[in-house]
Amino acid sequence: MRKNLYRFMIELTNHPLSSSMIKRFSLSSISSHFISSYARVYKINQNEMKNELNTYKTLQEFFIRELKETARPIDTDLTSIVSPVDAVIESMGTVTPEKEITVKNKQYSIEEMIGNNDILQKYVGGEYIILYLSPKDYHRIHSPIQATIEKQWTLGGKSYPVNSWGLKYGKDPITKNYRKLLQMKGSTGDLLLVKVGAMFINSIETTVKNEHVKKGEELGYFSFGSTVVLFLEKGKLHLSDHLQPQQPVRVGERIGTI
Repeated sequence: MRKNLYRFMIELTNHPLSSSMIKRFSLSSISSHFISSYARVYKINQNEMKNELNTYKTLQEFFIRELKETARPIDTDLTSIVSPVDAVIESMGTVTPEKEITVKNKQYSIEEMIGNNDILQKYVGGEYIILYLSPKDYHRIHSPIQATIEKQWTLGGKSYPVNSWGLKYGKDPITKNYRKLLQMKGSTGDLLLVKVGAMFINSIETTVKNEHVKKGEELGYFSFGSTVVLFLEKGKLHLSDHLQPQQPVRVGERIGTI
């Protein structure tokens, strides 16, 4: 009953018209009047912001705010994999031989999520981690390793919620939502970064210009709350033992080992 009610409400509010209205509002000058209350409600750390609060002209501009260069130090160890986002760990584990991952006791097909059978083969038996960005988080995405971007592609068209309720009761949001994927080749192993769009606004912007990226270099940003899924090549990249679900992580913090 709860699942059906949840899905009904999401379908009701996830209409293109409501999405368009929210997008127009967040981009309008009127939305600037809500920035200070937004910052207060979500306890935004203004000391680490690159610009002062009163310089943002729209809520959208504030949402994709940049931070001071010193706000997110990048782990410099050559063997480290760092968090690409400020987020909470929603789930982590191993990709099964059936090409599935388990999230909130539900099975998700990574074959459907990735949409490229040749690429997904190297991640079967490897590890994955799901990082959820809430409205309070810094929404820019950074490279977890020094790598070459081998391939970028886009899939999906839905915009279901990707929070805990969405993963538990929703219609497989991480495999059906709008998403942009990056296949990254490191010096000793590959990594797949899946950027998943969230409810209402499917906007994932790419800012990286070069195919060769440094660890911690900005790759893009979400225009609304969302999720990142990382897949690590089997036997070559590993998640850190200290990580656990619901643990917060920040950009540049070590989350794995090459």
